[in-house]
Amino acid sequence: MSAFFRTIISLFLLVPLSVLSAEFVQTPYKPQNVVYDFYFDEPAKINSALFWLRSHVNPLAESPYDIGLDENNIKVIIHGTEIVTVAKKNYAQYKEAVERMRYYADLGIEFKVCALAAQDFDYVVDDFYDFIQVIPSAMPELAHWQLQGYALMRPVILDKKHRTDSIR
Repeated sequence: MSAFFRTIISLFLLVPLSVLSAEFVQTPYKPQNVVYDFYFDEPAKINSALFWLRSHVNPLAESPYDIGLDENNIKVIIHGTEIVTVAKKNYAQYKEAVERMRYYADLGIEFKVCALAAQDFDYVVDDFYDFIQVIPSAMPELAHWQLQGYALMRPVILDKKHRTDSIR
């Protein structure tokens, strides 16, 4: 039931809006083509961005959708400070993020690093893991996939100021 009809019911039947409940809507998702734009001011923010991936693919993989990652096309373009997380020499510091990316890469998600950003960090192709593809530049890459019909997802990673249980 729409918010409009809830308000009408509330007004005419004198039912307080606080008594009416939310409605769960089972959106009819289909396989998706998505390009993620990872550009963060802190390398550690990649951990939160990877939760965006999890929140994207897990519901699609579950019933009633049962859409496997092989049916979706998901690409991640890395071109901010988080580029250091995919440099092999930094494995000890970013092991958790690397292993999560490797897991997703094994499932079919493509991780691409901007060569221009890599140059800024004095990295070359051999500095990156085997699941990384180095592309000429993030900007034309993002435009390319959008022109192919891919939806753009740009994770907004904020500093969490409250614990969930403290603001329920």
